[in-house]
Amino acid sequence: MIIIMKPKSSDEEILKIKAIIEAKGLEINISKGDTCCIIGAIGDTSIIDSKKIQVLKGVDRVVKVQEPFKKANRLFKPIDTIVNINGSEIGGKHLGVIAGPCSIESEEQIVEIAKRVKNAGANFLRGGAFKPRTSPYSFQGLGLEGLKLLKTAKLETGLPIVTELMSTDYLDIFVEEVDVIQIGTRNMQNFDLLKQIGKTNKPILLKRGLSATIEEWLMSAEYIMAGGNENVILCERGIRTFETATRNTLDLQAIPVIKKLSHLPIIIDPSHAGGHAYLVEPMAKASVIAGSDGVMVEVHNDPENALSDGPQSLTLDQFDGLMNKVIAVAKVEGKLI
Repeated sequence: MIIIMKPKSSDEEILKIKAIIEAKGLEINISKGDTCCIIGAIGDTSIIDSKKIQVLKGVDRVVKVQEPFKKANRLFKPIDTIVNINGSEIGGKHLGVIAGPCSIESEEQIVEIAKRVKNAGANFLRGGAFKPRTSPYSFQGLGLEGLKLLKTAKLETGLPIVTELMSTDYLDIFVEEVDVIQIGTRNMQNFDLLKQIGKTNKPILLKRGLSATIEEWLMSAEYIMAGGNENVILCERGIRTFETATRNTLDLQAIPVIKKLSHLPIIIDPSHAGGHAYLVEPMAKASVIAGSDGVMVEVHNDPENALSDGPQSLTLDQFDGLMNKVIAVAKVEGKLI
């Protein structure tokens, strides 16, 4: 249930409604804008008589929310969420560019890539320390050693770091060392993990599950937000379809759909979506035009010898070219990098 207050409603009127809702044992979310205030009631709202709320002083109208996600719902918060990470922002007018290798392989590798992507215009560094792979025989990442190397690259460049958390076993270390915690496609519905990261205040990059609907994806975001952490960034990384020419199918339509349904920022990962480096630039540009709040791109200094995902990784020179194009498109769309 959403209660939309009249313009210039008083704090006393808002607090009265807050008290009524909380007395029913429901959670409340208050979102104040420049012209009005929206009060969201979360829980079993059937116990509240909306007609009695409607006649209270200061109330403009009462709206029933049909979707199961509440905190992530744009009706609860009409203003776009902007996530601030060490001074860099994703959301609103800010376009985030996250770049780096699929896997951290050595200090020399990650530092070289970090310096080059920063010079090209990226504002975040990605790198996998723990790698969930389809095959148990594939490279699984350097683990904690990789995390140390990623931090070294951060110290060298100042770029905030983004890396994937697979287990609560390392949550405390990630909270201490990582700027943005990534939840990968395989863990999108790992609800125990989502509950735990919801108790932190770290920005969370939540990738869409391989076969997840948009509602299921937003419900996973809801798990995180219900724990108190509202710094959630959604990431569309391709969904499984019947098509075999590409690894996955990038769902560009998800961008305007998410923008309609939710206030959360959404970025695109064209590298994992297509599985081929030649698809990255056109999909990245298309995503910015479609309204994406950022792109996440895999970049390697030697893709042919990469330990993972070489075919979809851009070379350092290719990334330079991509950034020139993305910056130009972002400017047309009124986005800042």
